[in-house]
Amino acid sequence: MPALLRPRMSDWTVVVPVLAVLLLLLTWNRELPGLLVAVVAAFLAGAVLAAVHHAEVVAHKVGEPYGSLVLAVAVTVIEVALIVTLMISGGDKTQALARDTVFAAVMITCNGILGLSLLLGALRRRVAVFNPEGTGGALATVATLATLSLVVPTFTTSKTGPEFSPAQLAFAAVASLALYGLFVMVQTGRHRDYFLPVTGDGSVPDSDGSTPAPAGSVPDSDGSTPAPAGSAPDSDGDGHADPPSTRTAVTSLVLLLVALVAVVGDAKTVSPTIEAGVAAANLPQAFVGVVIALLVLLPETLAAARAARRDRVQISLNLALGSAMASIGLTIPAIALASIWLDGPLLLGLGGTQLTLLALTVVTGVLTVVPGRATVLQGGVHLVLLAAFVFLAASP
Repeated sequence: MPALLRPRMSDWTVVVPVLAVLLLLLTWNRELPGLLVAVVAAFLAGAVLAAVHHAEVVAHKVGEPYGSLVLAVAVTVIEVALIVTLMISGGDKTQALARDTVFAAVMITCNGILGLSLLLGALRRRVAVFNPEGTGGALATVATLATLSLVVPTFTTSKTGPEFSPAQLAFAAVASLALYGLFVMVQTGRHRDYFLPVTGDGSVPDSDGSTPAPAGSVPDSDGSTPAPAGSAPDSDGDGHADPPSTRTAVTSLVLLLVALVAVVGDAKTVSPTIEAGVAAANLPQAFVGVVIALLVLLPETLAAARAARRDRVQISLNLALGSAMASIGLTIPAIALASIWLDGPLLLGLGGTQLTLLALTVVTGVLTVVPGRATVLQGGVHLVLLAAFVFLAASP
């Protein structure tokens, strides 16, 4: 077992998440001076890097596409908890927080993470190759979830704003859960091969999602990039690094959850400073949701970028679209349940500018995904769409 896959108590990937959680407990719901905010931000960055490391260890153990699901679902579950906590304690100004955060997550994942992954993959081999069947199905599911949850409320007959009636919200919650559950069943069941990395000739590698290694070499700790012969054990002689032991994988899974709790909790801790900075810059309140979404999605962004650099673009796209799907499919039901205890309206419908950006993202995504191959142009187009979203969120 490579040393990289054996977390020791002295490893920074173990120490940093634990210290970040301890710092979170010490600073929770307290006003912090500028220096302490900087310390919390530093541990937040360390927890992000640790989360990426442990997610890769778990992914190497369970194989693809389960590995992508682990990180996407773990981040989204904690993100939902953060949104609900902020809405309960934030009062009237958080009535649109769920909408702003979910929409920001969709734009960041479907344009930022996806665009960055395609750009890095195309720079590596000129053309980024992926499976259009699986990626197309994922994009269709994201588009349907986003339309039902964020577009339809804009056109309902509610007199208080772009919101659902209780019955409509219940239907949207059930539909979101059903679609997300169906997608996970397809992704991990009969059509699992649609979500595995593909090689340059379009073939699908072996069952653990690793790309075939050149003769005389073995992949590194996550089974993705060939390394010099002898750098990682290969007891079964299949040309791929052995997966970590169950004990190692379970340890990394626990540390992954600890790191993600630290990421989201520390993001909430620094959010008052972010809100103060946003107000001082005369930016709209909705921009706070964009900043928090960017912080929460850092682990997935880094993991997707690393996979793309290793010519595993399909894993990057699984992370991007899976995160968008989980963000809607899990957040809307949780918010629907929490609305029983929340006061005031729950604003979910998007405005005209947001609707335009969402429509453009879906159309561009379809044109990108259908060929199963992309160049730096497609990656650049999606990144420009992300830039447009961030700019228009700051200057509506």
